[in-house]
Amino acid sequence: MTHTIPVIETRRLTLRGPEPEDYPNFKATFTSYRARFMGGPLNPYEAWMLYAAEIGHWQIRGYGMWMIHDKATDKTLGMTGGWKPAGWPEAEIAWVIWPDAAGKGYALEATHAARKHFYRHLGWETAVSYIDPKNLDSIRLAERLGAKKDPEAPTIDGNDAVYRHPSPAKLEGTQLAHGIDMEIAHYADPLFKPKGWAID
Repeated sequence: MTHTIPVIETRRLTLRGPEPEDYPNFKATFTSYRARFMGGPLNPYEAWMLYAAEIGHWQIRGYGMWMIHDKATDKTLGMTGGWKPAGWPEAEIAWVIWPDAAGKGYALEATHAARKHFYRHLGWETAVSYIDPKNLDSIRLAERLGAKKDPEAPTIDGNDAVYRHPSPAKLEGTQLAHGIDMEIAHYADPLFKPKGWAID
């Protein structure tokens, strides 16, 4: 069965399925130090195999990771979406932002939109994010999305922390959702200049 990958648009971004022309940016990130919390840095062969898995995941599971594109320039900024390879205890919501695009709220905006899609169109009632405990940027992003550490949830290999995302009922129309939308709007404001370290 061939699955059509939906396209999602947000205020600043377009989320599309991974294409061959997106691979160089993917390879550059996953063969770099940026990938240290995602099993990397990978060698070129491992990066190619992982990218092939990203494309194949859509056909096997019916969902997967989108490429995040800047709506104005079509530049690829990173990835976000659903991920559940063999051995994963639960479906995961995951993200990665290319190094030169970090700190601009793209991961928050894209992942919030991806989660909405899974909840509204695929009927997910929950999801988790498996995060290296040393990956403080991703932990902060998970928390900004309303996810909380779930010590009872099974991990992938015992070395990851599991962050449980709020259910649709605890998210839709709530103060949390409103706060996420407000933060995204701040990042989209050209006059907004965040201070401090990049947090996504």
